[in-house]
Amino acid sequence: MKRTLKLTLATLLITVSLVGGVYAQKDKDDEASAALNFLVIKEDNGKPVRNAAVILHPVTTHGKQARGGFELKTDLDGKTNFDGVPYGKLRVQVLASGFQTFGEDYDIDHPNMQFTIKLKRPQDQYSIYGDAPSQKKDSKPPPDPNAKPQ
Repeated sequence: MKRTLKLTLATLLITVSLVGGVYAQKDKDDEASAALNFLVIKEDNGKPVRNAAVILHPVTTHGKQARGGFELKTDLDGKTNFDGVPYGKLRVQVLASGFQTFGEDYDIDHPNMQFTIKLKRPQDQYSIYGDAPSQKKDSKPPPDPNAKPQ
């Protein structure tokens, strides 16, 4: 009888574990997620930017970047995608050599979302301090080493 009781308890424990696992999986499957498609192009001519890094970071309800994230690379057509992104805020950064860094937060709230990101070329930099001292109009040019003394 003891052996039958042990087998019955073991069977009950295994059944409860399996049923619990099925319900846990169901809860996990019920979590909404999205498939994201990215197209990265040049702003000036609309041509694709290949090998751009598209970096995805979850954002907390307080607007802070959460730990973890993913880095994707664009293909020859400037495209990349990622499936299974949970609904919520997502910070997208795009880095590519020869272009300004792009960054923006998005609300992920649809099962399929398309993003077209237009990268800009670097802009000229200006200083509020004016020209550098060596470039001022009233500064003297450096002495000519080949000039004869007067």
